[in-house]
Amino acid sequence: MLPDCRTTGDLYPIPKFDLETNDVTEFNEELKGYHNIFSDCFLRQEPRDNFYRYMVGQFSNQEKKSIEPIALNVINGNVRAMQRFVSSVVWDEEKMLSIHRSMIKTDMGDPDGVLIFDESGFLKKGNDSAGVAKQYCGNLGKVENCQVVVFAGYASRYGYSVLDSRLFFPAKWFGEDYEYLRTKCGVPEDLTFKTKPQLAVDMFNTIVTDEKIPFKYVVADSLYGNSREFREAVEKRDDIVYFVSMPCDTLCWLKMPVLKEKEYKYNGEKKTKVIVEKNESKPVSFEKIAKSTNPFFWYKRKVSEGTKGPIKYEFNRKLVILSKDGLPEKTVWLVIKRNIEKKPQYSYYICNAPVNIPLSVFVWLSSVRWAIEQCFEETKSGLGMDQYQVRKYAGWYHHMLTCMLGHFFLWHIKIKLGKKSTCYYDTAN
Repeated sequence: MLPDCRTTGDLYPIPKFDLETNDVTEFNEELKGYHNIFSDCFLRQEPRDNFYRYMVGQFSNQEKKSIEPIALNVINGNVRAMQRFVSSVVWDEEKMLSIHRSMIKTDMGDPDGVLIFDESGFLKKGNDSAGVAKQYCGNLGKVENCQVVVFAGYASRYGYSVLDSRLFFPAKWFGEDYEYLRTKCGVPEDLTFKTKPQLAVDMFNTIVTDEKIPFKYVVADSLYGNSREFREAVEKRDDIVYFVSMPCDTLCWLKMPVLKEKEYKYNGEKKTKVIVEKNESKPVSFEKIAKSTNPFFWYKRKVSEGTKGPIKYEFNRKLVILSKDGLPEKTVWLVIKRNIEKKPQYSYYICNAPVNIPLSVFVWLSSVRWAIEQCFEETKSGLGMDQYQVRKYAGWYHHMLTCMLGHFFLWHIKIKLGKKSTCYYDTAN
């Protein structure tokens, strides 16, 4: 668990998940009541029962939490029936997600809430699972044979949870060579290639359209921040502030350059285009700005409380004009964060906040992404999110969905009790 340090900030602290087993009585009855909420999402009683049994196995303290160990250790479990339930039975996933978001709104909804977009990799040995390929795995920081999933998370002063997920399919999966494997894995025929930022945009638009989750901020790393498509999707909401990481080589101007129109001929026709005046300065990189900033303009701020004391960084911010194809694009805040070392490491962010926003909000937003990282840690270590052994697309999605629902269920109990991580279900009861 992260220390209190990571949950404090200028706007509000994001609470830790500190529920203990002995904090909860009648856990079984609580779980049954929770499952009854989703009864209409299945056509028959058998899948309803298996839905309950599967999540019982996820909450258990058994070491392995894939389908077979779960089915063998829960009461009335059947391996083949459980395999069919996870990979083949029809679930009303959209309705389940809508219910899920409604409950998150009830328990965690906050007008100052934060949407967080990030991905996580899941190592795979074989090549027959949906979306698997040798690709960059952020967890390990290198290319591995894995599946990569893009997640949308939510954090507020009341807690944090996962709202949605999308499996990333590398482009080669949509070629003729993969037609057989797409069929074998049950990949939907209408599924087309989308980049990770495009998957994030899909989830963002779904959350906005659903109108259940209140939020004010959107946070993401540079993979999404560097995507104009992602930023433009967020900018369509005038009331939303994004705070996204950017690469060090991003170009910008510190002041608006003078522009002029230049005439030219194309296929014999006279045309005009806008260019930057020759005597104007060229755009510079974020890295160059950071390393040339006078020490006087760096502000030291505490962002966390580590085991050896406060963890502090230095911050600098300034309004800049982003460069797009050699021309000024838009004015944003550039926020630079560096550790306090002889050879500091820098992080770069851009933000579309109003000009009067205080620095303390930037400091807070720069560290709030830990909440979705905690979701990954807790669902993998406590609910077996990374232990699935399914190959079909539907099986993968159903497993992720139960992990999201299970993680929120534990938060619901914490919030319901008004006090106090991991609750284990006794499979013998």
